[in-house]
Amino acid sequence: MTDTVQHDSAAVERLEEGVAALRLSEPSADLERNLLRVAVALPVIGLILVGLAWYGASGSGYVAYQIPYLISGGLIGLGLVLIGLGLFVRFSLTKLFRFWLARLVYEHQTQTDRMVDAVAKVEAAIHRTNSTQ
Repeated sequence: MTDTVQHDSAAVERLEEGVAALRLSEPSADLERNLLRVAVALPVIGLILVGLAWYGASGSGYVAYQIPYLISGGLIGLGLVLIGLGLFVRFSLTKLFRFWLARLVYEHQTQTDRMVDAVAKVEAAIHRTNSTQ
């Protein structure tokens, strides 16, 4: 029994040393917040560009005059909308996955605590029955 406790404490110490040696950078909350603002602003700017391109092209009766509006305002605006929506989805999913992972860790810890308590109760019952015999 003493060997097992010493072996477990050595394993715990090795684990703690390994975790301390990890060099993981924390995500910057300010950077993430600013990128989320950019992700919201890009589609708005893109829609404004598409609207301006439509307004500029609507005043011209010739297709040759409308093509520059389509290229400069319409396609660039559409690109900004798609990039902004992609960034927004990325940051939204990141936030969701972080919450999900934290919840999963919490539930696993709770389940582990329950298992440890159950094993302790079984062990105590075994010791009681052995001591009465």
